[in-house]
Amino acid sequence: MLMRYLVTGGAGFIGSHLVDGLLARGDSAVVIDDGSTGDFSRLQPHAGHPRLTVIHGSVCDELAVEEACRGVDRIVHLAAAVGVRRILERQVASIVTNVRGTETVLRAAALHGDLPVFLASTSEVYGKATQVPFAEDDDCVMGPSSIHRWSYACSKLLDEFLALAQHRERGLPVVIGRFFNVTGPRQTGAYGMVLPRFCAAALEGRPLEVHGDGGQARCFLHVADACTAILALFDTPAALGQVVNVGHPEEVTIADLAARVMRLAGNPAASIRPIPYSEAFPGGGFEDMRRRVPDTNRLRRLTGWAPKYDLDRIISDCLAHLRKPA
Repeated sequence: MLMRYLVTGGAGFIGSHLVDGLLARGDSAVVIDDGSTGDFSRLQPHAGHPRLTVIHGSVCDELAVEEACRGVDRIVHLAAAVGVRRILERQVASIVTNVRGTETVLRAAALHGDLPVFLASTSEVYGKATQVPFAEDDDCVMGPSSIHRWSYACSKLLDEFLALAQHRERGLPVVIGRFFNVTGPRQTGAYGMVLPRFCAAALEGRPLEVHGDGGQARCFLHVADACTAILALFDTPAALGQVVNVGHPEEVTIADLAARVMRLAGNPAASIRPIPYSEAFPGGGFEDMRRRVPDTNRLRRLTGWAPKYDLDRIISDCLAHLRKPA
């Protein structure tokens, strides 16, 4: 059955890919985005599409969100502050966007007949936990409030509490996806995202700046696999009221990631430049984690989902996107 989706943050990196997929399979999409980090040019290929409505507005605007909810069947709430660098520079705005925006979307979903909601959360909520892989019911270990990097994790965890409380108290159908380093074509490095930064530097022959000693490890998920997971969870009634990790199990250190990018870019002029955290994030307020690996058994058990794209394919797709003429 074809659906009409509201995609908050639909001009963003993940949102624009999700809109592509929805329109391709015959669904309709309503996008609301304030353009703060989203880029409406990502939706330009669909300009004039009869099944796409684009609203330039904020998820913190109750009237705009309630109007956007009219006639939709499902809500994918992706709008949020993004990127470590932006969050450190604009802490107040990041907290307000995450918490008030989610509260506004959940209230509107309830007012319009308890619309099903997918809430995008983040692996950041696991904080300083050291037992890997991270499972959804593991403890979340936050750093002190004096390290303001943790404000993002706390705000997203509060989003989860709000969504689950709405589900428990009034039966609002919600599912929460904790994303682990979703990346791929169209992602910008402007807000600190590591893979697009590396790819752009490698193609331009600039040094790839690796923060710290490069031994910190992450798992990267192709945006296409993330979109597939979102829709699979929506189509799984048993997922309602659940928190579900969405990530790829392949772990790589940031130093090794840089080396793989240079190899796949085929640019021998590129090199690695270590950058101390104090230089990368002047003014303090930053603390990093050594490993962040998802346990995806819950997602697989609920939906049968499995990622299709390995890390080399993710890197290759990022490079191909950057090589395209503007």
